[in-house]
Amino acid sequence: MRGIQQRDSARFVDSHSHRGPDEVVVENSLSITVTKQGLDNVPLGVTMRTPGSDRELVFGFLYSEGIIDSAQDIEDIELNRDATNVRLADSSNFQPSEHVRNSTVSSSCGVCGRSSISGLLHMHGPPLNEEIRVNQDAVRKSLDAMSCKQGIFHSTGGSHACARFDSSGQLINICEDVGRHNAMDKLVGSAIIKGNIPIADEFVVVSGRASFELVQKSLRAGFPMMVSIGAPSTLAIDMANEYGMTLACFAKKDSITVYSGLRRFSP
Repeated sequence: MRGIQQRDSARFVDSHSHRGPDEVVVENSLSITVTKQGLDNVPLGVTMRTPGSDRELVFGFLYSEGIIDSAQDIEDIELNRDATNVRLADSSNFQPSEHVRNSTVSSSCGVCGRSSISGLLHMHGPPLNEEIRVNQDAVRKSLDAMSCKQGIFHSTGGSHACARFDSSGQLINICEDVGRHNAMDKLVGSAIIKGNIPIADEFVVVSGRASFELVQKSLRAGFPMMVSIGAPSTLAIDMANEYGMTLACFAKKDSITVYSGLRRFSP
């Protein structure tokens, strides 16, 4: 499976050892460079990701950063093994002083290298759907479906996943990556390429904790509800409340904790 490699290991169980290959999730760098009329080859930075769906990752990253608003804002994209060059259309919103990263973005950090997060905090997407209702049974179905489709995680235990579901809990798409923010960018990027943005009548499930950058990316895409298997941060809750998103965390088959937007959730 792409995104997985083998490494030698020694496993110890009850003082007994076993040597052999173990499957490990791949983590490689991807540098992103953009060009636009009047600007030549501006490096945006380097992100650490699991190879696979790199095109979707770049589209989602540029969208979540506010550089593009649709697929039409990208004229061309050239993908190499660990580098990508993007030619932006004149309609794009690229501002070097705001968007260029100053360091490598690790697989655990979605905002590393930014000199300021003020733009992200105040960048919201379309109005959120107030008609969608999601119940506990739909969440239960989504957790089951997500678990079954996390192939990299089942083999390595080292990847995160983000997935789209309709209000009944039917899986629409799922993406995996060593980084939580990359998995979300791949998911959103796929929707952008297919012309499915904004996403108004679905909810998104994330495999880890609910951080503010995941809430920001979800808001930007139009998700009215985000469900996380892990805990939320204070800024994630405050941001969800400010923009009217439903944020539900500690999701299990028989329990969930809703921190904002309770109106969209029913037991």
